[in-house]
Amino acid sequence: MLILASASQSRKKLLENCQIEFIQISSNFDETTIQEKNIFNLALELSFQKANSLSENIQNISLPEEFNYGPLEILGCDSIFEFKGEAYGKPSNKEEAFIRWKKMSGEFGFLHTGHTLIIGHFDSTSKIFKITEIIKKTVSSRVYFSKLEDWEIKSYVDTNEPLYCAGGFALEGIGGKYIEKIEGCFSNVMGLSLPWLRENLYRS
Repeated sequence: MLILASASQSRKKLLENCQIEFIQISSNFDETTIQEKNIFNLALELSFQKANSLSENIQNISLPEEFNYGPLEILGCDSIFEFKGEAYGKPSNKEEAFIRWKKMSGEFGFLHTGHTLIIGHFDSTSKIFKITEIIKKTVSSRVYFSKLEDWEIKSYVDTNEPLYCAGGFALEGIGGKYIEKIEGCFSNVMGLSLPWLRENLYRS
């Protein structure tokens, strides 16, 4: 059974749409505790900490009976958008979102998603989760943006969608029409590389 260690609705929808059985439990890991300047490595470290935090607290979580003695996979993900060497998380306000989109208009950036899969077995009687394998990888996709007029950017920012997304855009939402093309994994831009997950769930 798979546990998604994230509160992300886009990751939840990706898993539901491709019919992967899972339950969703937020890890509540404090991301501000990690200091890593390399964006690629930061995404990977945050994904690991989210999954690991949940694995360490699994005994305090009420899990369905089918988890007992069975294989358990905990998936942690973290997405960071890189534009010209700078990390773009969620914009803090509309003004910041507008300024970013002015820069990104007609340009490209990279969406890095760190993936960590902690695989093991959980014994609900002893409350012990025994880890057998940890698989980690950062998957990167190149995202090309359309050349936009100021009124288009303002119109998009006014929807508030950019304020809730890494990089200030949602491929699966309103922002999809402002993205010209993607090089690399498509679902990775929405926060989870489904081909990577399929390959590694199959291995486990």
